[in-house]
Amino acid sequence: MVVEDVIDSWWQILVALGLTMIVSLLFIVIMRWIAAPVIWFTILGVIGILGYVGLYLASVGDPVHRVVGLNSTGGCVCSGPPEGIYENGHLCDPDVFHQYCREPLTGSFFRQENAACRSASCHFQRIDSPKIVGYFHGVNVVGFFWLLFFVSAFNEMVLASAFSTWYWTFHKSDVPFFNVTISMGRTIRYHLGTLAFGSLIITICRIIRCILEYIDHKLKKFDNEVTRGILCCCKCFFWCLEKFLKFLNRNAYIMCAIHGKNFCSSARDAFNLLMRNFLRVIALDKVTDFLFFMAKVLIAAGMGVATHYFIKSPHSNMDLNYSFVPVIIVAIGSYLIASVFFSVYSMAVDTLFLCFLEDTERNDGSPEKPYFMSKQLMRILGKKNEVPRHRYR
Repeated sequence: MVVEDVIDSWWQILVALGLTMIVSLLFIVIMRWIAAPVIWFTILGVIGILGYVGLYLASVGDPVHRVVGLNSTGGCVCSGPPEGIYENGHLCDPDVFHQYCREPLTGSFFRQENAACRSASCHFQRIDSPKIVGYFHGVNVVGFFWLLFFVSAFNEMVLASAFSTWYWTFHKSDVPFFNVTISMGRTIRYHLGTLAFGSLIITICRIIRCILEYIDHKLKKFDNEVTRGILCCCKCFFWCLEKFLKFLNRNAYIMCAIHGKNFCSSARDAFNLLMRNFLRVIALDKVTDFLFFMAKVLIAAGMGVATHYFIKSPHSNMDLNYSFVPVIIVAIGSYLIASVFFSVYSMAVDTLFLCFLEDTERNDGSPEKPYFMSKQLMRILGKKNEVPRHRYR
């Protein structure tokens, strides 16, 4: 039934996801000009939608179950409350139904009197394969994680290179038109080794986490509290370590895009720069993460609500078994699409923030050391260069 609902509503789902891309792009563009109203609208919108969803769920009512697929000719005798003798279409309670729906002696596959109604089947167990195949699977898992993190790192490096080029260009009108393409070529030519090394570090940490999860799964049957406590601490430690390494790698790629140094030097410089501005980092990182999360929730919930009302409208002409199936698919897809769009915006914020910190430490606004930040940023921070910009041409 769920598959049928997806097939019947596939074009509505695609249209909704396409609209999500447009809404996400417009949301980012609007934040460029009117950030404060958009932020307040996002917060109030999320609160309003969550309140609406809560009220809707509270007024849904009780679930209704009916008997389906009952063989009334024999082989399964079903009698019990509330209908007495069950027939197809009767109201039923799942727990009560399975208690009273039994097979007689002649119809039971296992030859047990009054056995529960069930059918025999041949269950899939496993595939016998050479032992070396298991090692190949392990190599594939490592390669999968490494490639996944490498692609993510490549994306971050290209964006960091493009945004840092914009920042460190004194006259912003001189930024190359194909800035992203140039940044991509620069990354491919000079920084692939940096990306491979950084992604390998994250891969090793992720593999250790997977091994710990496997060990935890195998040791569950022993129910040893000491072992579970140790594994829980180890998993928590490596989870925190992976988060920290991702944060450090992200900023290392930014510093590498700015200065062109190797991974270790860039990571050291980024870490020292962030530690010298610890309070600024905490404030910016947490505030932006919260705002981006609220924006993604607003877009996903808004598209889900819009899809729900469209399906329920008389113009949709859709006969679905479960109307919530396309709504859930649209909401999840919208959240993922919005996450992709806002990840670009988040990378821009992180890159420009590190460039700003580097700019304020290296320059003081004097003719010899002018600020490279934009006029809008200088106006917000109350900074200015001592001479007009045209003197630096």
